[in-house]
Amino acid sequence: MEPTIGLYKTELIKPRRPWRTLAQAKLVTTERIDWYNHDRLHSATRYLPPVEYESMFYAHRLPDQRELVTV
Repeated sequence: MEPTIGLYKTELIKPRRPWRTLAQAKLVTTERIDWYNHDRLHSATRYLPPVEYESMFYAHRLPDQRELVTV
């Protein structure tokens, strides 16, 4: 988690300061999290967005395995 927080501060928070309001920082943080979870490409996911990779992962599991994972 520390590398993620470090990148967040280095790439997003520090370059754009000073922040005028907390609402601004919250909005940008929300946008960053959305990008990280839905659009980011990474070699570990074969350069697929995380949501797409996760969908493919669960689509290939056996039905009895899906039941164990659902919350």
